[in-house]
Amino acid sequence: MVESSGSNPHPRRTIADHGIIGNLETTALIARDGAIDFLCWPRMDSPTIFAALLDPAEGGAFEVAPVLADARSVQLYLPDTNVLLTRWLATEGSAEVIDFMPFSEVRRGADRCLIRRVRATRGRVAFRMRCVPRFDYAREVPVCEPAAGGVTFTGRELSVRLEATVAIEAGKGEASAFFALEKGEEAWFVLGNAESGCSEEELASTMEVTVAAWQRWASMSTYRGRWREQVARSALTLKLLTSAEHGSIAAAATFGLPESPGGVRNWDYRATWIRDASFTVYAFMRLGYREEAEAFRHWVSGRIEATGEGEPFRVMYALDGSDIAEEVELPHLAGYGGARPVRIGNAARDQRQLDIFGELLDAAYLSNKYGTATSHDGWTNIRRIVAHVATHWREPDAGIWEMRAESREFLHSRLMCWVALDRAVRLARKRSLPAPVVEWASERDRIAEDIWANFRHPERGYFVQARGGREVDAALLMMPLMRFVSATDPVWLTTLDAIRDDLSDDGMIKRYRMPDGLPGEEGAFSTCSFWYVECLARAGQLAEAQLVMEKSLSHANHVGLFSEELSPMGEQLGNFPQALTHLAFISAAYFLDRQLDRSKEQTWQP
Repeated sequence: MVESSGSNPHPRRTIADHGIIGNLETTALIARDGAIDFLCWPRMDSPTIFAALLDPAEGGAFEVAPVLADARSVQLYLPDTNVLLTRWLATEGSAEVIDFMPFSEVRRGADRCLIRRVRATRGRVAFRMRCVPRFDYAREVPVCEPAAGGVTFTGRELSVRLEATVAIEAGKGEASAFFALEKGEEAWFVLGNAESGCSEEELASTMEVTVAAWQRWASMSTYRGRWREQVARSALTLKLLTSAEHGSIAAAATFGLPESPGGVRNWDYRATWIRDASFTVYAFMRLGYREEAEAFRHWVSGRIEATGEGEPFRVMYALDGSDIAEEVELPHLAGYGGARPVRIGNAARDQRQLDIFGELLDAAYLSNKYGTATSHDGWTNIRRIVAHVATHWREPDAGIWEMRAESREFLHSRLMCWVALDRAVRLARKRSLPAPVVEWASERDRIAEDIWANFRHPERGYFVQARGGREVDAALLMMPLMRFVSATDPVWLTTLDAIRDDLSDDGMIKRYRMPDGLPGEEGAFSTCSFWYVECLARAGQLAEAQLVMEKSLSHANHVGLFSEELSPMGEQLGNFPQALTHLAFISAAYFLDRQLDRSKEQTWQP
């Protein structure tokens, strides 16, 4: 919970205490006490200007809150939007702050900004505002100077302007204001790149247009199932993590948030993982968002075309398609809850992860099936990838979980190599595309035979994480989802039972339990819970699937957002919000809905 700022000048806010807003260029996290304590500017993968979430004392924040004794705060989104409303309710009065960034269709480029509308909703309410930006990951204190209508924060390479409809006082590296509003009165704050000069009427109009734009986008969803509200929130969150300029989608909005309390597993997820390709295309296609699916497919195609013969195909890329920065530590940041080191960049970019080719070819297959047919050049690139997979599928790698230990022959990597060849064969036959289909099919079958022969528990017979091993791995849940094995095959059902027995804590699924080359432990992986739900549904275990689905949904925060991982107490951990978790939830919701509907049709009696 958020601690009272009256008793603590640097309140500790939990990961789950936040909502998120954005403009398809960047995002901001806003806590339930009205503080913006994480914002990269001007883009999602730019350095932070507010990072109090990672260092409450030195990271910087933009705080606006009423001065109300014993106020209760609540937070919600305006219906079907990414416009966030924070409310305070107290005996003496009530107030609210609406936060948003103009949707990219409304404003772009030099006019990008973050807008905060403050309003008293009952009684006369006093407010405090304190804006303390710290540029370049809190390594630079900007100069704060008065300017027309507000102040300007100026650093070596960045300048940000804060304007308001109330008086602002400039201080050393920060700005503040103290003001009072009667019921129905409003104050506006605009943080951005340039002087806006907007009147209250223009700002109100911008908010109306932004709300309408988000609601128009949300209304395009074709999902009408049992979890409509949660699916809509997941879709809106995924859209926020999307780059309007490039079509890429970030794995999460943050970096450095720990996978275990006080631990060292603190990574940077402000990049696009190729692994997410098929999940992203599938989710957007299923919900009717073909434009987003096509934009992401186009971005992925650009990465393939930019990779020459013999060059390594990256596991992840920066949002603009360039190489992600090298991994470095930020020792000056205290870390979330003391979890250090805080890292930016990602060393996993140089790992060998053979599974990415399966996700890539599955995305290409889905795009061709439901969207636009691949071009001749695109097919040429696909053939090059398939040839690479056919040559290297037997080799060890770091695996889907990016193990920072010795490479192994992981079943999931072998499975996804099978997927790469299988989807290429299907695509060639479906589109009558030129290819050595017979050779590809033969190699695909050799991979399948290898999996069945060499990746089984020696006594119990279920599938295992790696060749020669005995442990299960939550990544095995992808086997029926990728149609390698029937969801009701006896060997698979035994595997599903082993995953439940070894990795599940009442539906919270750990990725694995074996040593991975890093100290400490991690939490349960939220994505895997929804993979587990879908596997149960495919196996016909609908009652358990529905129960685990509801339990998993209870781990979303107050505004429906999922983090990467969960503690044993169900507390959110890791980077936030996590795109892959929202993608996995959409897939599970879609399939479980269909199975439940079929079950009702079969049992209904006239």
